[in-house]
Amino acid sequence: QVHLVESGGGSVQAGGSLRLSCVVSGDTYSTNCMGWFREAPGKEREGVAVIERDSDIRYYGDSVKGRFTISQDSAKNTVFLQMNSLEPEDTAMYYCAADPGDCYYSDHLINPEFTYRGPGSQVTVSS
Repeated sequence: QVHLVESGGGSVQAGGSLRLSCVVSGDTYSTNCMGWFREAPGKEREGVAVIERDSDIRYYGDSVKGRFTISQDSAKNTVFLQMNSLEPEDTAMYYCAADPGDCYYSDHLINPEFTYRGPGSQVTVSS
């Protein structure tokens, strides 16, 4: 059993920053690929960023490259998403998610599907 809990969402003006955190508990060995995807009303699910916990390899969605950074604190079983230069288009529910195997750009960013996911954290960016 894997439990993911996000925190750090909120409301911010365009150009501002937020940092999301995701704490992993339970069977942490089944969470080698961890990341974030987002969902907004009327839009398709979008992969944001993923990181491999064993190798630290990272992938980013095209819309967030250069603005968002994914990182991890292995000792605390926590993954972070630092979001800078936020835009109104970034407004969405952000979900922390995990898969047991390696991260793949196609599987986890283009058509994001994960075995585990958290309840989500709302991010709202106003213009």
